[in-house]
Amino acid sequence: MRRFVYCKVVLTTSLVWVLVDVFLLLYFSECNKCDNKKDHSLLPALRAVMSRTHVAPGEMGKAVVIPKDEQEKMKELFKINQFNLMASDMIALNRSLPDVRLDGCKTKTYPDELPNTSIVIVFHNEAWSTLLRTIHSAINRSPRHLLLEILLVDDASERDFLKKKLEHHVATLEVPVRILRMVQRSGLIRARLRGAAATRGQVITFLDAHCECTVGWLEPLLARIKEDRRAVVCPIIDVISDETFEYMAGSDMTYGGFNWKLNFRWYPVPQREMDRRKGDRTLPVRTPTMAGGLFSIDRTYFEEIGTYDSGMDIWGGENLEMSFRIWQCGGSLEIVTCSHVGHVFRKATPYSFPGGTGQVINKNNRRLAEVWMDEFKDFFYIISPGVVRVDYADVSSRKALRESLKCKPFSWYLENIYPDSQIPRRYYSLGEVFSYTADKEIRTDDLCLDASRLNGPVVMLKCHHMKGNQMFEYDAERLTLLHVNSNQCLDMPSEEDKMVPTLRDCSGRRSQQWILRNMTLSV
Repeated sequence: MRRFVYCKVVLTTSLVWVLVDVFLLLYFSECNKCDNKKDHSLLPALRAVMSRTHVAPGEMGKAVVIPKDEQEKMKELFKINQFNLMASDMIALNRSLPDVRLDGCKTKTYPDELPNTSIVIVFHNEAWSTLLRTIHSAINRSPRHLLLEILLVDDASERDFLKKKLEHHVATLEVPVRILRMVQRSGLIRARLRGAAATRGQVITFLDAHCECTVGWLEPLLARIKEDRRAVVCPIIDVISDETFEYMAGSDMTYGGFNWKLNFRWYPVPQREMDRRKGDRTLPVRTPTMAGGLFSIDRTYFEEIGTYDSGMDIWGGENLEMSFRIWQCGGSLEIVTCSHVGHVFRKATPYSFPGGTGQVINKNNRRLAEVWMDEFKDFFYIISPGVVRVDYADVSSRKALRESLKCKPFSWYLENIYPDSQIPRRYYSLGEVFSYTADKEIRTDDLCLDASRLNGPVVMLKCHHMKGNQMFEYDAERLTLLHVNSNQCLDMPSEEDKMVPTLRDCSGRRSQQWILRNMTLSV
């Protein structure tokens, strides 16, 4: 009897969903004829209900588990895009996702008249399922009247399915999708410039080609730009696992910074920013830098502020260059905590860089340092000596842009926007690995040399700026670094120390002599 009842329930449920499918097909057909696009707000909700009800791989952002007998094939496919292609292909193009927003975000209301947006997505040999899932999620979770168009910029892809097959697929979608083809491989920066130049929306939204937009992602971005057209806004970037495609919510308690080598890093939101927002975590976070892959910007302001530096190659450094430029030239850069977009973070890139990754990034970083970092560029060059050996081409037009926009100095940026920067503004000596600061710290980035016991090894710990175990006095005559707390000297590592520097009684021996290069005092 129980088996009969269970089968009856399953059959009834299946019949219901057949009817729902028919209803949706008719509804979509009629709505495509409508002029009032705001009436389409029901569609994403209906799609979400359907997706959540069907049990399928990856629904509600769940991890996809590959059977053991398929894992060898999975590993081979992984190499193509540096993510689990087998898992991605098992997931629906419009899979359901959890609503990961803060509770306060779910009840926020936004003005009726928001600016519309064009979405620009650059791709090169992208996987079919990840590219289409990006497109479908943006369409399904964006109010129709706000999403004007999607521009796909093909950066000279070689895969057949990204040609006619892609064109035929996007032609069936309810939002206009245009494909622009680069004649030769040009890289992310120049491909984005090509896409941006072709947009018609009031706002340009840049997305990477392996993203998933969540419910309510677009409205808070556009609302902030409506409040201030010079606000450049980013969503919280959630993590989509490159191995299982599990969707994991990102934190609203981190913001963008950078280390001494100008590598983008995430850091905890400082207390001063929490105080500015008066504890309201639903308000945007002012961030010193952005990751660069996902952001929205007023189209006219994008042009006024100087778009991208077209002299940069491929990818790398453009996010910091734009971050410095926005802040120093009168704009603001913010993470809108009520907006969430997922991104597949890969541990390695599947693409090659002409001339090598290091060469490209060094050139780009040299350009941004020469234009925006003033005297602090010298600090960067000492830390990264390879940068000064690259040909960075002419930057006169970018310097002229800075002049015409009457931009502030980099010291203003460090003092007002990024006082938490790991670049010490007061130092005695700089080397490729460490700096010796005016506060008598031996540090690299936000880590300081720390010694807590006599005759013991030293370790790198988070700088606490309270002197104590992290205070070393340099004697320029004896060339010694005295650990003040223990009254011992820093000694070179030996085999018995397992090559770790240690503290020993000061003896004046050669292993305790340290020559500090580039001796200076910067204030």
